[in-house]
Amino acid sequence: MFIVSTEPVVTSSLINDLQDLVERQWRQYGHENSIDGLRLTLAYEPSGSIRAIYPTSFCVVLRGKKISSLADTELHYQRGQCLFASVNVPVTSRIVEASADSPYLAFSLAVSPDMVSELLMQQPEVISPASSQVSALITGDVPDDLYDPLIRLLLLLDKPNDQAVLEPLIRREICWRLLRSPLGAALQQIGMKDSDTARIGRVAAWIKAHFHESIKVADLATMASMSPASFHRHFKSITQLTPMQFQKQIRLQEARRLLLTDHEIATVGYQVGYESPSQFSRDYRKFFGAPPGRDKAAIRSNIAIEAL
Repeated sequence: MFIVSTEPVVTSSLINDLQDLVERQWRQYGHENSIDGLRLTLAYEPSGSIRAIYPTSFCVVLRGKKISSLADTELHYQRGQCLFASVNVPVTSRIVEASADSPYLAFSLAVSPDMVSELLMQQPEVISPASSQVSALITGDVPDDLYDPLIRLLLLLDKPNDQAVLEPLIRREICWRLLRSPLGAALQQIGMKDSDTARIGRVAAWIKAHFHESIKVADLATMASMSPASFHRHFKSITQLTPMQFQKQIRLQEARRLLLTDHEIATVGYQVGYESPSQFSRDYRKFFGAPPGRDKAAIRSNIAIEAL
């Protein structure tokens, strides 16, 4: 029997090359490395819930499968596909296919909105007439012409003396390839300063940085140069959350991080902005499925926390 592959030979070869390189670099450097915003992931078994704040970035899966959820929206992606996050959003993910013989393998890379803006100003012909508003998370196939610059970027880990000169050039090429791909319509929105996505993204980043403060939708709307009603509608459409729900999830994820670093449960709620310990406990239980004390005891063995 002959089996005909639906994956082009050239693309398959490039995926394999990048896969082998990422696995080698992961074994040498682990999750963190000298390239800013680059994170490597390898897992030998399916994961529990992975809760993280995704920055503006994209994640490429080279082996296995993963599911990422934003509110009620689930996105499935696997080998040869990527997830692109256009704004800071709290995401729940699960690695659903991984084994000792075939471990899950992926990497994520931060994308600079300023670099995207610069490319759009220099090459305005790439701007598509798409809507100024896109979902904060989308998935798609990795563009064929993206593999080569990704491989060259990963190879820089072996050549630290070249990083200062070559890394910015390769990152720029990666942005350019993405802009000219089917993912470009989403990417261009983060580089267009007045797009709805860019304005909501700036507010989302502000909330993330000031999660412990009291916020008013009217003030956030002013920050986004929108009316309160328009701001609320656009924020919900892009992030799948209201501004208050967004802030609450940021607070609770930070609370869990503090618990992991052995902070006292009694003070964590206050540290993340809650005024009522009982309200903090209720929200925490509803979001994570267990009260803070019980969750803290089980957290290291049952649930993984991923920081991209």
